[in-house]
Amino acid sequence: MCDAPARCTWVTSDPLYLDYHDTEWGVPLADANALFECLTLEGAQAGLSWLTILRKREGYRRAFAGFDPAKVARFSDDDVTRLLADPGIVRHRGKIEATIGNARAWLALQNGGVDPVKWLWSFVDGRPQSPAPGAAPQATNAVSDQMSRALRKAGFRFVGSTTCYAFMQAVGMVNDHAEGCFRRNEVAQSAASFSL
Repeated sequence: MCDAPARCTWVTSDPLYLDYHDTEWGVPLADANALFECLTLEGAQAGLSWLTILRKREGYRRAFAGFDPAKVARFSDDDVTRLLADPGIVRHRGKIEATIGNARAWLALQNGGVDPVKWLWSFVDGRPQSPAPGAAPQATNAVSDQMSRALRKAGFRFVGSTTCYAFMQAVGMVNDHAEGCFRRNEVAQSAASFSL
């Protein structure tokens, strides 16, 4: 029997978690709906485990129109009531209302002539970042602080600095795979060819 490859220590043996780590986490994303999805799910995680959110991800995709900000922005009070009864998502009124409000903030950026994808990536100068070798793991940094402040100013909610840093990790703005993790170099290679 072959030994399992070395992975980041936060990964559990749950197949969903393994697949997420091995195929998605840290890979640079430039798709608008995928970025909106990640921002939403990271906000939904507040106070919960990431595995809980992964298990509900398909429910979120169904409930929130494939994370199309233009569609979500049109959700009404009736949609909030519907979503509060949906066991496929985290039924937290504040998080549901924040998702709808965040979709409206996303559109407001677009309507103001700002490309949300380029704007989000501008916090890392449009290029994936890698921590210095041997750097201690962190939950926030100066960039996530700045992103959080800017998102809040633009009308987004559930976007604290910790959420923003987790978002940056998930969408490949920062390659935080552990030094011994087999994905670290693979993600670095995909980052090297990334462009907006």
